[in-house]
Amino acid sequence: MLDTIAEQSVGGTIVTPNRKRRRYGHIVLWLMVIPVALWAVTRVTGLETGSFGTSIMTATPFVAAASLLPLVLAAFLRARAALAVAVASTIMLGFSVLPRAFGSPDPAVGRPLRILTTNMLFGRADVDHLMDLVRRLRPDVLSAQELTPGMVERLEEAGLSELLPYNVLEPGAGASGTGLYGRYPMKALPDLFTRIGHHMPAASMELPGGPPVEIVAVHTYTPLGRQVTAWKRGLAALPPSSPDVVRILAGDFNASLDHAALRAVLSRGYVSAADQVGVGLVPTWPAGGSRGAFITIDHVLVPERVNVLGVNVHDIPDTDHRAIFTDLRVP
Repeated sequence: MLDTIAEQSVGGTIVTPNRKRRRYGHIVLWLMVIPVALWAVTRVTGLETGSFGTSIMTATPFVAAASLLPLVLAAFLRARAALAVAVASTIMLGFSVLPRAFGSPDPAVGRPLRILTTNMLFGRADVDHLMDLVRRLRPDVLSAQELTPGMVERLEEAGLSELLPYNVLEPGAGASGTGLYGRYPMKALPDLFTRIGHHMPAASMELPGGPPVEIVAVHTYTPLGRQVTAWKRGLAALPPSSPDVVRILAGDFNASLDHAALRAVLSRGYVSAADQVGVGLVPTWPAGGSRGAFITIDHVLVPERVNVLGVNVHDIPDTDHRAIFTDLRVP
């Protein structure tokens, strides 16, 4: 009788502690894999929507680095499906981000054109430090965003007009003002494009040794709240590159190359100068805080036929943007 009872099957499945841990490990794994995969698909397809979805896309370089964690965990757990998704996600993000870190200077062929662009944070930027940069770097063009009437006066008092005697200025209160200062004669181009955003003056500047070049001082709205639509429209309204003239866009785009709206601007005949020399991942905002800058929203975009010799980023006290200095050679 006892033998008969012993031989009877006991129902249910015995779950060992190791199997439990493995099951929990797979749950955690998928909780890591799925968000990264969704991010990668959104980045590649350009489907970011709304203020929040648009804003967080600037974190794509960090997500690309973090995507290695679920990949390693999937390999450790031998989870083939999760591993396949993780590998695909990492590849998509890698191809989206890594090219910005690889590049080299172009040959020094063509006419020199040096551009310095900086956002002055409501006209509060340290004028002495900015003037020191202008004297040391000797830019031919200064693109100044958030240029207030008071800042225009302080720059004049500091002697900027002696170094860059020509200008096309549209100063304004708060963040609205923008201006271009030049080493050579400049002519305003008010009808070059429909401006949607802050003041964005455009100018044709004479450049020795050849035809004039066109410079646009860019400052779009931020993609926050209801402004996200105007931000997209502002980027879409920027003038395309032209085969007839060298046209350069320089300023605060409030967008990184992980935004589809900015990539659409590049598709109209531009390249990022920073990307061309391998410094496209150097952050420009928010500068001055305890954490330091961690996203790249300030750019100099140039036609593909322009040679880029170097791009450097400089800190200026009392502003939350880092200045970008670009050394170019134009045909």
